[in-house]
Amino acid sequence: MPKPYPREFRDDVVRVARNREPGVSVEQIAKDFGVHPMTLFKWMRQADVDDGARPGTSRVEGVELREARKRIRLLEQENEVLRRAAAYLSQANLPGKGSTRSRVSSPATGSPSR
Repeated sequence: MPKPYPREFRDDVVRVARNREPGVSVEQIAKDFGVHPMTLFKWMRQADVDDGARPGTSRVEGVELREARKRIRLLEQENEVLRRAAAYLSQANLPGKGSTRSRVSSPATGSPSR
């Protein structure tokens, strides 16, 4: 995967493309800056979304969405661990299993022996 261009560079190239002189194509600006024309078109489209000129998910919303999804995955994993622990502990506390002691009655007194 190619190394991403710095944010400042992208913003500068988009600004130049938006303020270009008549007769200068976006392809020419992309060539001058050493980026692929489709890359520049994508940057311009994302800049329009970020500026509110176009519908879509802005850069900030995208970051928030990724963080929220990551947090949801973590909480779901924690929930599963707790669910399994609760099931295990409920099985360990069932009568007749595990740590319950059986008491033997003394035949003479009928009381439990020690």
